[in-house]
Amino acid sequence: MTGAIDVDEATPTIFRARTVHTQGSAPADAFAVLGERVIASGSTAALRERLPNATVHDFGDATIVPGFNDAHIHMGLTAEDLLHLDVSHAAVGGLDELLRLVGDQASRSGPGQWVRGSRYDDAKTGVLTRRELDIAAGDVPTLITHVAAHWGVVNSAALAALGYHEDSAPPPGGDLGRDAEGRLDGRLIERALMDVAYPATSTADSPIRPSTQAERLTGLHRAVEQWHAAGLTSICDALVSPADIALLRRAREEGALTLRTGMLLAVSHYEKARELGIGSGFGDDYLRLTGVKGFVDGAVGGRTCLLSEPFSGTDYHGLQTTESAELRESIAQVHRDGNRMGVHANGDAAIRLLLDIYEDLARTDPKPGLRHRIEHCTVVDDEILKRMRALDAIAVPFAGYPAYYGGLLDSWYGRERTARMFAHRSFLDAGVTVAGSSDYPCGPYQPLLGMQSMVTRRGVDDGALVGASQRISAAEALEIFTVGSAAACGDEHHKGRLAPGYLADFVVLDEDPLAVDPDAIAGIQGRHTYVGGTPVWSARS
Repeated sequence: MTGAIDVDEATPTIFRARTVHTQGSAPADAFAVLGERVIASGSTAALRERLPNATVHDFGDATIVPGFNDAHIHMGLTAEDLLHLDVSHAAVGGLDELLRLVGDQASRSGPGQWVRGSRYDDAKTGVLTRRELDIAAGDVPTLITHVAAHWGVVNSAALAALGYHEDSAPPPGGDLGRDAEGRLDGRLIERALMDVAYPATSTADSPIRPSTQAERLTGLHRAVEQWHAAGLTSICDALVSPADIALLRRAREEGALTLRTGMLLAVSHYEKARELGIGSGFGDDYLRLTGVKGFVDGAVGGRTCLLSEPFSGTDYHGLQTTESAELRESIAQVHRDGNRMGVHANGDAAIRLLLDIYEDLARTDPKPGLRHRIEHCTVVDDEILKRMRALDAIAVPFAGYPAYYGGLLDSWYGRERTARMFAHRSFLDAGVTVAGSSDYPCGPYQPLLGMQSMVTRRGVDDGALVGASQRISAAEALEIFTVGSAAACGDEHHKGRLAPGYLADFVVLDEDPLAVDPDAIAGIQGRHTYVGGTPVWSARS
């Protein structure tokens, strides 16, 4: 048994199960909790002897693991999306159903209202343009956001409301999609979408009415319930605005934010936080600022990331969404202030550009212990891995993309390159800290599916094996989604383990994800999710 026990009159609780993965150094089948923290772990018998007055909660043949921690997910964005149409492939199947939903919503819309839908997947559902939306929605402005969240499709009414016409030039860092005849096809790409649809990154007034805080609180409630059911106890909302922070604070005050939530503040809002003296670590165990978010390039699933070699079968290298001088200046300011950066960089060209900045700052203004993140960090090679290790930078790659996209990745990037994408094996072997991430709504949020994806590298729909050399063990996958994510958020000393001094956040599962067939990991059912030793979700019997 490990851990010194100092218990006064308070009554601790011993939790036990057939299998307990504490992520500690010694085997255990039980752990003791007092308040919100673990005070000891070891054998049930030893804990009973040391704590004779403890309450014992026996989960029988179940498996307990530390609470899953998603180091890059989007609570604020999800709270909004859950108020609008779900046009994911799982929900609509094909374009006919998607357009039927749009038409029904348009018929119920009042003056000034927009039809909005999210998680549209062109590769699985079919190609959508303004023409189809014009027929379905008529003169009701309509925006359908791609699952990658880096581009969307609008109808003609929306184009007009946004001030776009056939002779419009795209905004810096963005693009306007055009058809074979050169006419606008309704696609708003990168900054063209973000500047009007996402409050955290918006740089201009938008005609799209934002939902009220009360409305978004309804969406947040739904997201918290879904994510607890999947075993999540901690997240990092990877792009927040002041409005998002206000939403999260209200949820916390009302007792609705039972997910421990870190935040990456959009760099466009950093100056105000700086004036207030707010930086990394500000907050508490339930709501805390993790760092600051920036962008270099576009998306993997959206096929806009910045690559050194073009996408397969094309001469297209993707987009740089933030101009280099602006990117360098903003990162340097955050770094000088001693705050952590988390910068979105998918393609290898984007990652090298970012590493140049990180390395220059490490030379000219060293900040020992300040570990910057690379969000997604998708396409890597040996040189990139060495540079990251030398900087002690943290990788936050997609966990579930091989499972979600399967063979589509090979068709877009080629097999040689997909063997260097979401490179969990390479990160671990190179000694680079790597976190678990879904990037939901851009990828599936379920951490058990993310684990299965990392272990098998097989598409769920097509069974395609994508980048087999990057497969890892189930034990390594669990560590990434617990210990690794804690490190990415600066929480490694009190999250990710069921060991003395750590927060008592854990999940009770029907089966052991480290023992089942790897292809069955995603199908394991959860029984309970606990945060701080308190149940926040239980399966209905």
